[in-house]
Amino acid sequence: MKNSFLVIGTGEVGLSMLQALHDYQDVYQLDLTVAALVRPSGAVIQDFKQHTQFRNVKLEAVDLLTSAVTELAEVFGRYDTIICCSGFSIGKGMQIKITEAVLQAGVRRYVPWQFGADYDQIGRGSAQPVFDEQLDVRDLLRAQDRTQWVIVSTGMITSFLFREDFGVISLENKVVHALGDWNHSLTLTCCEDIGKLTIEVLFHQPEIVNEVVFVSGETATFTQIAEEVEAVFNTTFERILWSKAHLSSALEQRPDDIFNKYRMVFTHPGVTWPMEKTFNYQWRIPTIGIREWVKTNILTLQS
Repeated sequence: MKNSFLVIGTGEVGLSMLQALHDYQDVYQLDLTVAALVRPSGAVIQDFKQHTQFRNVKLEAVDLLTSAVTELAEVFGRYDTIICCSGFSIGKGMQIKITEAVLQAGVRRYVPWQFGADYDQIGRGSAQPVFDEQLDVRDLLRAQDRTQWVIVSTGMITSFLFREDFGVISLENKVVHALGDWNHSLTLTCCEDIGKLTIEVLFHQPEIVNEVVFVSGETATFTQIAEEVEAVFNTTFERILWSKAHLSSALEQRPDDIFNKYRMVFTHPGVTWPMEKTFNYQWRIPTIGIREWVKTNILTLQS
């Protein structure tokens, strides 16, 4: 069915995608069919129904983990466009399984869970093994020509930067850690913009097909990030450099620590690109930078 969308997952990114579809449909008065794939759990379904703006969203209650590829393909085949918003947390090999089901179903267009780094540039064998699976997904998509695909590269999700357990910015301790070098930069995009920009990409004319599209809410060096944080909180933060040698040593000591893996891999140049390279810059689509995100999502909650 043309103009039918299935969003896999209803976490932060999935909800932002559904909201963006809702807003786009409302602004342009489009006749869209929108569905969300959720776990077959009464609590999950009930929680989703609390989002009253999504009352017209159809729910597909499917267990991604236990369903066979053929079962998933049967569901996926009902939709024109599949947008995968279930990330690494659903388990190893799941992105390949979902992609195989999409291809088996002959879906016209697929947006895989690739909202992150430039995996082509990072390459295989990085500090974060799950990134190799992202390249496996790209290989599957590029090896066929039946299903069109669009990859939206967003850099780090902005909220991740402020996780205390990630340790780059500690609001509790008033510390900013730089990964590798103070002049190294990160591309950051918040969930709201990931949804909005992905839908803008999908409705863009001429249609974007079989491309990696780069977006960014803000691209900033660690020095600039520290300055932004100090400005918005109106206080001084201690600045500590975690060198590559330090991060490598930490990873060797605790190789299974997921945050050690992420800290190391985010020293790679494949996690950043200039704003001028992005889809949103080229089409003058406003995005939410670090300072605005903090004011809305942290300061407002603290006041």
